[in-house]
Amino acid sequence: MLTAIEWNALGLSLQVSLVAVAASLPFAIAVGYRLARGQSPLLWLLDTLSSLPLILPPVVTGYLLLVLFGRNGPLGAFLEQTLGVRVAFTWLGAALAAAVVGFPLMVRAIRLSFESNDRRLEVAARSLGAGRLSTFLTISLPLASRGIVAGSVLAFARGLGEFGATIMVAGNIPGQTQTIPLAIYSMAERPQGMEQTWRLVALCVLLACAAVIASRLLERRSHA
Repeated sequence: MLTAIEWNALGLSLQVSLVAVAASLPFAIAVGYRLARGQSPLLWLLDTLSSLPLILPPVVTGYLLLVLFGRNGPLGAFLEQTLGVRVAFTWLGAALAAAVVGFPLMVRAIRLSFESNDRRLEVAARSLGAGRLSTFLTISLPLASRGIVAGSVLAFARGLGEFGATIMVAGNIPGQTQTIPLAIYSMAERPQGMEQTWRLVALCVLLACAAVIASRLLERRSHA
């Protein structure tokens, strides 16, 4: 059985990951579709920017987010002064970090799914009078649904395991921003704390394996 602290960390991790996926999914669909269907010579720039969080050290990503969304940062100050929303060192900061770090995984799966769609169906819909938006909503998006779900699952799992960016932009505050990886880190620093981390470590491994298996099955079905 998990302790109260471990249950709290698990609940916060699930909340952070769900919000991160929900907030970033529309942008990931837009970017994935643009990369799959776009013809602009500047698409390499969009591809590079969307992939950066996967390449940069998470601590660097977290630092950049802290600069932007900190209380004195341009976006953080704007949100706090206009909407009364503080991002840095709150669970929203953890969700932001999870969304940014998991974004490239989501975009990749969605892009591959759009690329595998039979474009003749889209052409047929357009020839029958359907507009571009209508074709996207009724043909392209449903055909890419498995890739979208697979990307969301991967991003969700990545959010559960996010550490470096989270600790930079959200801190490690028990009960407020302490997710599962941060709880493991805190426990491991205590005397004989390594023995107390196994439950959370095993839980992370199980969740990650389940996410990878589910994503692979969905990707295979989408290409079938």
